[in-house]
Amino acid sequence: MAEHGSLSFPDGPRSELEEAIASLLTQSERVMRAQGRLRALLRATQAVVEQSDLTLVLSSIVEAAIELVDAKYGAMGVINPEHDALEQFIYAGMSDEDAAAIRHLPEGRGLLGALITEPHPIRLAEMDGDPRAAGFPANHPPMHSFLGVPVRVRGAVFGNLYLTDHRDGGFSDEDEQLLEALAATAGFAIENARLLGEAQTRTRWMTEAAELSSAILSTPTTTALDLLATRLRDVAEAELISVLVPHAQSAEFRVAAASGADEAALRGSFLDPTAVFAGRVLEDGRAHSQARVPAGEHDPLLIAHDGVTGPVMAVPLLTGSQFLGVLCITRGPDHRRFSPAEIDGAVDLASRASIALELARAGEEAHRALLADDRRRIARDLHDHVIQQLFGAGLGLQALADRIGPGPDGETLGETIDQLDDAIVQIRTVIFALSHRDDTSVRHRLLDVVGELSATARRPPAIRFNGPVDLIVRDELATDVVAVARELLSNAIRHARADHVSIEVGVQDEEVSVTVDDDGTGIPSDAVHSGLANLRERAARRGGSFSVATSGSGTTARWTSPTRSSTTPRESA
Repeated sequence: MAEHGSLSFPDGPRSELEEAIASLLTQSERVMRAQGRLRALLRATQAVVEQSDLTLVLSSIVEAAIELVDAKYGAMGVINPEHDALEQFIYAGMSDEDAAAIRHLPEGRGLLGALITEPHPIRLAEMDGDPRAAGFPANHPPMHSFLGVPVRVRGAVFGNLYLTDHRDGGFSDEDEQLLEALAATAGFAIENARLLGEAQTRTRWMTEAAELSSAILSTPTTTALDLLATRLRDVAEAELISVLVPHAQSAEFRVAAASGADEAALRGSFLDPTAVFAGRVLEDGRAHSQARVPAGEHDPLLIAHDGVTGPVMAVPLLTGSQFLGVLCITRGPDHRRFSPAEIDGAVDLASRASIALELARAGEEAHRALLADDRRRIARDLHDHVIQQLFGAGLGLQALADRIGPGPDGETLGETIDQLDDAIVQIRTVIFALSHRDDTSVRHRLLDVVGELSATARRPPAIRFNGPVDLIVRDELATDVVAVARELLSNAIRHARADHVSIEVGVQDEEVSVTVDDDGTGIPSDAVHSGLANLRERAARRGGSFSVATSGSGTTARWTSPTRSSTTPRESA
């Protein structure tokens, strides 16, 4: 016993007590630390599962992993379906400027490739000493310690989680275990996000397919393919949409519509199916797609940068066994590849659009058939009733004129008879236009020009045809005749302020002539004659002539050309 009743322990027991207390403190610290890391794991898990968008899920996984194991840099590499490289790389801890300076993000070489080949955790105190390391590209920040674990979704490796530069030195076994636990949770979150994303993608494509089909049915078939290319570009998140149709006179594709990069240059161009990716559809009639690949021979339908082409998808436009064309959807090299859900959506949309196109064409053909029947009926009524009545009236007036004899009344009757004859000629022209519709004939092309310009005229121009115009005037000569008629009629209607304008097109003695008469104010002396000069040059180029007689009471312009090719110009009157 110590003096004054104080309590004391022998040295031996006191030492054992201190050791026991120290051991308890150490264990309590470990428990507290373990609890802290477990809470950190729970926070990381919560941050991951709270997201529903796949891109946000992947970013949250990387950020949560960095915080969980106290790393400086982190990344998630998504492996491509072929399991030989990375197709997506999400990073954290590195600034956008540093990433831009590296230019090319990792594609799955070195240590990253080792995790792809053998999906097992890799933990290194120093990366430089490992034989699997491939080094860093230029402008890459220095990195030392490394920890990588695979992320599995339903047993299959989706990608890998990479962490570098532990802030306290190297990564521990405990860090590896925590990261594996987070990776397991991340797999479930990724699977849920993928399923939700696929459902949203299919819904988006199905909605667009239904709306587009309805729009095509109410759109003229001449602009339906342009509508298809324009509407599809947004839903496909593409840089270029091309619609290719087979050319009737060759084995080539014609770009019937395009929307996106270089669309103006592509429209109307012809492509060899064997030289473009879209031509693969002809082999089996199925949809084809490919991801980023090194650029080979030039394919104008692909988007290429730095020698690499972006993802592309080619989908056939089919209705039963009838092949309408190919829908080519292209993205840039920096964009993701087309997912199976997008390919399925594009195939469904193309099928619906093809059916809508066929229905629209059938509807237009039915409408044209009804219109043709109405035209033939009107033409028959004009021929059987109106012309006969006018002809009978003319005969009656002619008999009256013969009884009256020469004189003012006889001249008036003669003028009236001439007007009736002119009306009969005009009605016969209308009958021809109604009953023999052929958009390729020069006669109908000229009638369309007259109809188009009549909207701005005081009264419709009168048009007459003499000789076998449709039989002789064809191809380039027909194009010149239509252009000349348009220019002369436009001048007479817009500038001459005429009450009466007439055009006569005739073929005689191997020569075609276009004559336009008007009773307007004539051509002013100070007028710009660029249009007339063009007509004179067009005539001279074909070995023909062009003459203009004008006065204050009207103008007569006459353009002629040999019906056979000639290069010897004639003198103009």
